[in-house]
Amino acid sequence: MKGREINWRRMLTILAVAGGLTLLAGLGALDRPDRAASDALYQQTDAFDGDIVVVGIDQRALEEIGPYDQWGRDVMAQVLEALNQSEDCRPAVIGLDVLYAGETDASQDAWLAEAAGEYGNVVTACAAGFGSELVPDGAGDYALNAEAVVAFEDAYPGLRAATGRAHINAMMDTDGILRHHMLTLRLPDGEEIPSLALEAARRYRAYWGEEPIELPRVNGRGFWYLPFSGLPGDIEERSVAEVLSGEVPAEYFAGKVVLIGPYAVGLQDSYLTAIDHAKPMYGVEYHANAVQALLRGSYKLEAGRTAQLAVLFLLLVLALAGSWRRSVKLSTGLWVLLAGGWLALAKGLYEMGWVVHVLWVPVGVTIVYGGGLAVNYIQAAAERRRVTSTFKRYVAPEIVNELLKEGSKALELGGEEREIAVLFVDVRGFTAMSEKLEPAEVVEILNSYLTLIADCILRNGGTLDKFIGDAAMAFWGAPLEQEDYVLRAARAAMDMVEGAGELSEDLMRRFGRTVSFGIGIHVGKAVVGNVGSPKRMDYTAIGDTVNTASRLEANAPKGTVYISRETADALGDLIEKEPLPELLKVKNKERGLEVFKLLGIKKKA
Repeated sequence: MKGREINWRRMLTILAVAGGLTLLAGLGALDRPDRAASDALYQQTDAFDGDIVVVGIDQRALEEIGPYDQWGRDVMAQVLEALNQSEDCRPAVIGLDVLYAGETDASQDAWLAEAAGEYGNVVTACAAGFGSELVPDGAGDYALNAEAVVAFEDAYPGLRAATGRAHINAMMDTDGILRHHMLTLRLPDGEEIPSLALEAARRYRAYWGEEPIELPRVNGRGFWYLPFSGLPGDIEERSVAEVLSGEVPAEYFAGKVVLIGPYAVGLQDSYLTAIDHAKPMYGVEYHANAVQALLRGSYKLEAGRTAQLAVLFLLLVLALAGSWRRSVKLSTGLWVLLAGGWLALAKGLYEMGWVVHVLWVPVGVTIVYGGGLAVNYIQAAAERRRVTSTFKRYVAPEIVNELLKEGSKALELGGEEREIAVLFVDVRGFTAMSEKLEPAEVVEILNSYLTLIADCILRNGGTLDKFIGDAAMAFWGAPLEQEDYVLRAARAAMDMVEGAGELSEDLMRRFGRTVSFGIGIHVGKAVVGNVGSPKRMDYTAIGDTVNTASRLEANAPKGTVYISRETADALGDLIEKEPLPELLKVKNKERGLEVFKLLGIKKKA
């Protein structure tokens, strides 16, 4: 039941964390950095086709012709005439990224309309203004439309009648970056007006007798993701001044898409774009990039937000489940696999025509990875404290360090059968002595002997199981396996005998009293582990091996170490021993025990 409860709690924790991170992504917490990362990963330069040319109202034109606000419409009429010199020498389409709204000078207006309409290859600009507006919702009520067309500017009637019409709206995302293109503009009366890029691409295809443009899929707002072909300044640009002076002959523009528009800083028609967040791109360049994408059919469809959130949630669950209480090496490998793999997958999907959020998964799994490291560190530190506090009183420091590698497993209730050497030691004559001394003196003497016992056990790598009044129990071979566990027990016993002699001299001098040890050692199988309850447990050994060692100690005279036949056989010729003349009869044993006195450990051992 406890294991099931832990699994359920773990599952709920994983689902809660994954759900929380997914919710943050869904609420837009990562949108701004994600857009920047997506732009860096996806937007790559690709050379423009030579059939798209920008004729710029650039600095040279402003210097030679004069300030733009003083230009008459006759200037553009002359540019169109220079480009359209004859039916056999004209551009496939000329797109004006300049808004000629309202009538000004009648003669100039007429001239521009006549020049634009001569060969039917000119597309003039219109533009809409957007704002919030209450519109009927179809159910007898009104709803707020945050992107309603609240203003509209069109070319003056004469020009509009002589040319095609297209909108030049360029709408940035909420982070101020231009990365989408409005394919068509829907007016309040239902009329749909194509973008300048779309109309230019259509006319180019028609001029050359090619298949019509296959339209990209747009989102609910009528936009599609624009893969830019070049950086600001990459598109071929010729100055209006060059066209008017004849420096660039009309034949150069024949059969091409020619876009005419502002190409100078002071004209305030530039935007930061997805392909370059630092250097602004002129609006006419933006339209050129859109024309290039439409002609190539290189469309990218943005994957649905809901579907991407579902994928994010599943991958976060995988990351959490895979790194839960795992090693740093494994967690790091999983993090690199998911984060790096997602970036590679995103790039691959983009090449296949899909746009996905670049940062959602890497940031999510990075948070999981970092949080997992922090949690694992805190838990490991807590476990180290628990293991240390539990075992440091019983075993040598080097054994505690080894147990720390097992973590909380070392603290779980339960045990396992192990081959161990068990030692019991008792202070002989202590009860009689305690009746003749002051309580404080009794405690001091007892502490001196028990300190000696503990030091001898821990120095030889043993586990001090418990103190039982003036006696103690210890064992070797657990919790860690030891090749020489029997020899270690024997050495501890002999250290106690030797130390008792030195301690006795000191106590005799101070209190006029002395005591000595009786020790028993037996080797065999026993169940070793944590016994008790989760709130109070002891690490101990139980079984007949323990009982036999206790019986040997109970029968050992003072200053004597009794070892069983099994112990003697395990030590072989490493020790000096002396057999007892008769089998030792002990409680709860039908047959007597063959017992030896341990006299010493040979130096070669």
